[in-house]
Amino acid sequence: MTDPLITQLSPMPEDWQRALAVVAHPDDLEYGCSAAIASWTDAGREVAYVLATRGEAGIDTLPPEECAPLREQEQRASAAVVGVSTVEFLDHRDGVIEYGPALRRDIAAAIRRHRPELVITLNHRDTWGGTQWNTPDHVAVGRATLDAAADAGNRWIFPELTEQGLEPWDGVRWVAVAGSSSPTHAVDATEGMERAVRSLLEHRAYIEALTDRDPEEYVREFLIGFAREAGKRFGGRPAVTFELFPRAGA
Repeated sequence: MTDPLITQLSPMPEDWQRALAVVAHPDDLEYGCSAAIASWTDAGREVAYVLATRGEAGIDTLPPEECAPLREQEQRASAAVVGVSTVEFLDHRDGVIEYGPALRRDIAAAIRRHRPELVITLNHRDTWGGTQWNTPDHVAVGRATLDAAADAGNRWIFPELTEQGLEPWDGVRWVAVAGSSSPTHAVDATEGMERAVRSLLEHRAYIEALTDRDPEEYVREFLIGFAREAGKRFGGRPAVTFELFPRAGA
């Protein structure tokens, strides 16, 4: 039953065909929104992933030169579970991504290559819900993605991209931020939840380094718990939430 005192979230727009998800690390999307991505690919929409790093600093017991190829392999397998076959890496250094023109240019170039209508990223604010500090990588990539959505359509901001054959793309209509403490929209997670669980479980090496709990128990509790909590603002249906930013002029 819907509580009339709780502000309800709007359904995400559905009048689009191509999306590009841009995040900092392997597993960022799987912790946030892969149930939504599964439902979109089921509907015939195209989704591609761009990751700023290979997550090489993410496992304390593995040196970066061993960790990077392992986490890349896990990310590709994870994406495949939810119907995503295109996974690209920008090769910024894990843990020390710098917000600035270089990062904006790399993301704008990816947007020009893939020409999405919807761009997805992760929480760009300093905290998670005002209680837990966010990582600098998430903040940098989220903020740069919001900026690059507009940069991609302006031929004069990074003119070298046009010289490289990447024509401006002014077709981004929205940027959707997963993991936001101020969500505005949601996607029903019912159909995609089992694949979301399997998708996150593909990051087994990372999860086993993160917790002593049984990986499947940990993943199910995390994803289903968040979806149920979000569902209180989405008609009682388990949900993946987003803060949706319409692009100015789009």
